[in-house]
Amino acid sequence: QVQLVESGGGSVQAGGSLRLSCAAYGNSYSTYCMGWFRQAPGKEREGVATIDLWSTRGGSPYYADSVKGRFTISHDNAKNTLYLQMNSLKPEDTAMYYCAARPLPCTMLGGTFGYWGQGTQVTVSS
Repeated sequence: QVQLVESGGGSVQAGGSLRLSCAAYGNSYSTYCMGWFRQAPGKEREGVATIDLWSTRGGSPYYADSVKGRFTISHDNAKNTLYLQMNSLKPEDTAMYYCAARPLPCTMLGGTFGYWGQGTQVTVSS
C-alpha cells in the first residue's frame, strides 16, 4: 500500500513561482515512477511531468510541452519526497495538481497510475 501526501499549493501572480511537495509512504517498488498531473475545471486531466526513480537513481524526467523550461520535477531519495518546482507561472497553469505513483515502466498516462494524492490547488492570477 502506498500513501501520497501533497503540499505547497497556493495562489500566485503570473510570473511567480511555487514548489509542490509529495511525501510517499509505503512500498517503494510501487513508486519507482512518480509524476505530477493536473486538472482544471471543465478540462481533462493532463500529465505535467514524470520521473523514473530507478534509472540511475536520478531519474529521467519527462515534461509536457506546455511546461518545458518552466517546471522541474525532482526527488529527494532520503526523504522519499517528490517535488515540482514551478517557475514563470501562467494563468493557464491554474488547476488542481495531483501527485501519482506506479511501478515501472514510467509513462505519462494518468490512467495507468494506481496511487494518487489528495491534490493541491494552484491558482495563478493575471
